[in-house]
Amino acid sequence: MNAHPGTEELDSATCLALLREVPFGRLAVIVNGRPDIFPVNHAVHHGSVVFRTASGSKLEGAVGQPVAYEADGVDESTGTAWSVVVSGTAHQIQQLHEVLEALELPVFPWQGGAKPTFVRIDPDSITGRRFPIQGGLGSATGQ
Repeated sequence: MNAHPGTEELDSATCLALLREVPFGRLAVIVNGRPDIFPVNHAVHHGSVVFRTASGSKLEGAVGQPVAYEADGVDESTGTAWSVVVSGTAHQIQQLHEVLEALELPVFPWQGGAKPTFVRIDPDSITGRRFPIQGGLGSATGQ
């Protein structure tokens, strides 16, 4: 039973469908023994979350490690918000056929510079919630 009235627990298929609706989320990793969060663009592919990056702390903190990925959104027409968290292990995509598939995904980083490395999060857990926005949309959107 849910502790918050009106909150709907979402199944993994619904969670993945919601992730497909938004272009970015937040990647949580451990860097130098401390938690860090990076905004990244993503695509959902074969039930996994795929993003691209360059060499650096994000890649080092993610590949081969347990990570969490969160995305959220607001449906103004229904006055509801949602949040999805994917937890799993991140792997660098290296097999040629997988790299070629990843090149076809709509993953376009906003920050300039080369982002040649594709990373896939293989989920151990996919959870999500949809809930009514309390206090109206202005409180959720900052207006």
